[in-house]
Amino acid sequence: MKEEPINECPVPKGILMIIGGHENKGENPEKDHNRKKEDRLSVLKVFVSLINSQDPVIEIVTSASSEGDVLFGEYLRAFHDLGVKRVGHIHHDDREKVLHEAASCIDRIKQTDAVFFSGGDQLKLTFLYGGTELLLCLKQRYIREQLVIGGTSAGAMAMSTPMIYAGNKDVQQIAGEVKITTGLEFLKDVCIDTHFVDRGRFVRMAQVVATNPTCIGIGIEEDTAIIIRNGIEAEVCGTGILITIDGRHIRSSNITEFGDNPKVTIRDLHVDVLSEGNSFIIPQTNPPHI
Repeated sequence: MKEEPINECPVPKGILMIIGGHENKGENPEKDHNRKKEDRLSVLKVFVSLINSQDPVIEIVTSASSEGDVLFGEYLRAFHDLGVKRVGHIHHDDREKVLHEAASCIDRIKQTDAVFFSGGDQLKLTFLYGGTELLLCLKQRYIREQLVIGGTSAGAMAMSTPMIYAGNKDVQQIAGEVKITTGLEFLKDVCIDTHFVDRGRFVRMAQVVATNPTCIGIGIEEDTAIIIRNGIEAEVCGTGILITIDGRHIRSSNITEFGDNPKVTIRDLHVDVLSEGNSFIIPQTNPPHI
């Protein structure tokens, strides 16, 4: 009997830049008053540098936020300061509008060099764009072309699967209180969490990893980012740290014993703390399949 060929996933030609939130957009905080504006824009400056164009087009997607126009204005100024003059704005408030405007938005996605998802509510992004032709077009371009896709805060968390959508620091210690769903799936078997150090989110990420140890957790501090090339090659940049949580060697946990508010217990997590310039390969433990 002839052996069937192994089904291999294509290696994406695009680049992901996933930011931990609150990246500096050129503001001049008191503690930063001696830094030049171009230095304060370091994370966004790196984003622009990843784009393979001398005159790039960037589309800013603010649909996760209820203040889309305000956010777009901030990013417009920041990217203008970095020399990017062609910056578009995509914002949707309801799914029907996404479906109705599919053709025009897809045309814009086909013409852009980079797409940037702002913060807000990550569940809005999966609700609005999950299963749409717009998302399919974006994924196809990411796989086949040198498209750069960035996201910050909620826009970063939506990049992965699983995706956390509920479970704050008041309940993260209780087994079963961290809620996850399917994200936009630019990264599979990876969970992204943002504002990671500033908001004390280590335990909730550990819970996610314990529910399925195939998943790798990546927690990103504010004004810090991870750049991912070829789908798995990761590099840290920015002013803070990144924490990876690997659960493949977990030997025991009470994560399935929810219902009576037990505090979560997990043994033998593997944790790395990384900073700018560090790199790693995202483990591939789940064979590709149709």
